[in-house]
Amino acid sequence: MAIKISLNRLDLKSSFEAISEQIINNNFQVLPVTFEDTLILSTLPFHHRDPFDRMIISQSLNNNFTIISKDKLF
Repeated sequence: MAIKISLNRLDLKSSFEAISEQIINNNFQVLPVTFEDTLILSTLPFHHRDPFDRMIISQSLNNNFTIISKDKLF
């Protein structure tokens, strides 16, 4: 998130510093990047070259999550 914000590719309605408090208040958990995630990442075809998107995809595959995105190329 910090990199996306610094590249002006992510616009938040609150400050980035407030994210930690919002995570705690909403009982969200930050998903760590695991070695298993990177193993899946290494096998993904290059339909998409954005490294952050590729990690999100590999984590969703590894954890059987559904991805919701406004990115049409995702």
